[in-house]
Amino acid sequence: MANPPSNPRPNPLADRAQRLALFQMWFSDTIPHSKALGIKIVDARRGFASMRLDWREELVGNPETGVLAGGPLTALLDGCCGMSVATLLKEPKPFATLDLRIDYVKPATPGQAVIAEAECYRITHSVAFTRAFAHHGDAKDPIAAAAGTFMLGTKGEVTRPQSIGSEAMVLETKS
Repeated sequence: MANPPSNPRPNPLADRAQRLALFQMWFSDTIPHSKALGIKIVDARRGFASMRLDWREELVGNPETGVLAGGPLTALLDGCCGMSVATLLKEPKPFATLDLRIDYVKPATPGQAVIAEAECYRITHSVAFTRAFAHHGDAKDPIAAAAGTFMLGTKGEVTRPQSIGSEAMVLETKS
């Protein structure tokens, strides 16, 4: 008689709530500037990521208008694009922003949160390609559009907690 199959360790990324909690830890709580900005994870699935930046007075670039500064929006889009890349990695490995182009379409509305949505549409052995939009809830009415490339396998430590095995990085194709 054959031995019954052993129960493999459950993939923490298969459950949406666990997946969002892990990406919150990896991409907001572990990265100091993302934590300082208060970036929250909205969604993460294979090749896609979404984050939210709440409006706060200390993030305003022009006190007379109340419009968010470009720096926090850049950090939001960069982090979101990077997270979309991480959803496609078969195992945790360091990567870095190689290029990020942002077209600011209009100012963010004072007092409103900004949502970023990013897609990693191509990944090679050494480079990943992304596109993203920042908006107030309607991606067809963007505040900014971004295109980013990321170099994979850069030197340095992976910033994710090391207790999570490589099998956790493989996301389900369904969400």
